[in-house]
Amino acid sequence: MTDGHRENRRLWNEWSDAFQALWNADTDESGVPPVPTPFDPDSHAAAGSEFPPPIAGADVVELGCGGGQGSVGTALAGADRVVGVDIAEGQLDHARRLRDYYGVDARFLQGDVTRIPLADDAFDAAFSEAAFQLVADLDAAVREARRVLRPGGAFYLSVMHPFRELIDPETGTIDRGYHAPPRREIEIDESYDADLVAFDRSVSELHRALVDAGFDVERVVEPEPAGGETTSEGDAASAAEPRALLPDTLGFWARLDAP
Repeated sequence: MTDGHRENRRLWNEWSDAFQALWNADTDESGVPPVPTPFDPDSHAAAGSEFPPPIAGADVVELGCGGGQGSVGTALAGADRVVGVDIAEGQLDHARRLRDYYGVDARFLQGDVTRIPLADDAFDAAFSEAAFQLVADLDAAVREARRVLRPGGAFYLSVMHPFRELIDPETGTIDRGYHAPPRREIEIDESYDADLVAFDRSVSELHRALVDAGFDVERVVEPEPAGGETTSEGDAASAAEPRALLPDTLGFWARLDAP
């Protein structure tokens, strides 16, 4: 297993219940938990008339699916077959419960995104949100995304914005360089056995990984924070204001050339 893999798997299995409870705190008045998908034309990932691409009847895979929100949302948006892959069984347990709650057809598998347990050329589209920054071998993960896509397939890769991640969530200051070594350990709870291991890459590094794997990058998306608020519940007051001035996420719409 690669650097940080064991720690992140252990952390997510331990943190999963608390994390999903926090996510579902945004449940609407009817009691329905949120299931956003980048394939919604009104989503945070929208970028012009061509993105997101239509997925009605498509086969779609989510890489690093967590609690399955994106996969379930994608099934609701009309995809024919949806598969979610994640390293943590604790997260997948939540994903399967969410799938059953909504009554959609989605399959969830335990696996590493650098060694996806799926066949070549199996999907029309793939996506990953807030997962690839937790993977040490970015190039291997992007190559695997390419492998499971059919020619002409679309890939949406989104990570926490590297500019925003420079700001310390407790102090609001910048205490490391943009080109500093990428590995960073984040304590989620002192009672947990493991810390979260993240790898902060520059915009150019992410773009290069996509191009080197054979993708054409067609759009870059930097959503404006809704209402000027941050998405991190743990941000201290001193960090909330500067973080609210920056995009939460950085997304790339990429595509494989059709034959």
